[in-house]
Amino acid sequence: MLKEMIEYIAKSLVDNPDEVKVMEVEGEQTSVIELKVAKEDLGKVIGKQGRTARAMRTLLGAASTKARKRAVLEILE
Repeated sequence: MLKEMIEYIAKSLVDNPDEVKVMEVEGEQTSVIELKVAKEDLGKVIGKQGRTARAMRTLLGAASTKARKRAVLEILE
């Protein structure tokens, strides 16, 4: 559910939605959601002063609390 949410948000933001790749690495207590987008779309996903990335992390935190898991978003270059 968390992976799909991040994928939906990222595809809505970028110019090349086909280039969006989301992987989930599950640990014992924490899931790491890795987001990879096209180089030219990196700025759109991060946003001015990281605002968009922070908003995505906030949404992920709220959704992961509801799912009783801990999740962290990593944006890969």
